[in-house]
Parts: sequence; structure tokens; C-alpha cells
Amino acid sequence: MTVVDSEEPHAFDTLAFRRALGMFATGITVITARTADGRRVGLTVNSFNSVSLDPPLIVWSLAHHLPVAPDFEACSYFAVNVLAADQLALSRRFATRDADKFVDLEFDEGLDGTPLLRGCCATFECRNAIRHQGGDHTVFLGAVERVTQGEGNPLLYFGGRYRWLEAE
Repeated sequence: MTVVDSEEPHAFDTLAFRRALGMFATGITVITARTADGRRVGLTVNSFNSVSLDPPLIVWSLAHHLPVAPDFEACSYFAVNVLAADQLALSRRFATRDADKFVDLEFDEGLDGTPLLRGCCATFECRNAIRHQGGDHTVFLGAVERVTQGEGNPLLYFGGRYRWLEAE
């Protein structure tokens, strides 16, 4: 067993911390938005979770150093696209730093022109309600205004690898 002690910051092992976080299985999402000047932006995120049913709120976080951070901080709306098991290629596409990840990609438009990816397990269209600085990330609280539920199993991430559900 590895013990990570935050009482001694100089001795804190961030790699052990990251490995321990990897033991929590998460779904894979692509967060998308349209900027004020009309550009489409998106990135792969697994730091997504529900916060409240009444009012409907979700949360996700974004590293400050990423080039799209200012775009998401300034956007009015964003969408959380929960990827299906057969959308591994989409996860990898949006995990890159390519300039236009939407080239040759079919998608729909949601609230405020936000790109909505097709074939997802679920899509949450959110007003960019609250942003909070938390360490090296910005935490986004989205006020959910529209939800679409698709079909199929989700794409998962666990232990630093993509995973898929198995039937019992």
C-alpha cells in the first residue's frame, strides 16, 4: 500500500497521487463550446460529475495551462458529450492540441451554437454558470438547460487506460 502524506508538502509524491486518482473509474466526455467570435472548441475530459438535481448542475475542471482555457472561461454555454464505447477515436481526437478538431466531423448545434457530437450516450447542454479557481485548474459549474440521452454503453477510463463495460 502506498501512503501519500500532504502534511509534508516538500515530500508529497504527485506521481503517487496521480496513480491513486487513476484507481477511480470515470466516463469519458468531450466538452464543446462556441466562442464569441464563432470558433468551435472542444477537449476530452474525465473530470465530470453531477452536483445537484434541483437545480440541475454538473461540474468539470480544466487545467489553466491549456490553450482553450480562456475560451471556456469566456463562453456563455458549453456541452458535455458523454462518449459511447465505440467513440474512442473521438476521445483521442479531442485529446490532441490540433487547431480545429471539428474538421470533417459531423455534429449538430445546440444552445448558442454549441457543437453537439453525434452518437453519444448522453449530452448535457449547460449555461456556464460558475467558475472557481482551484489550484492549477478552473472548476466549472454548469446549469443544465437541456439533456439528451442516447443508447449504448459508455467509454471508460481506469488505471491510465481506456476500458469498456462487460455484461455480467
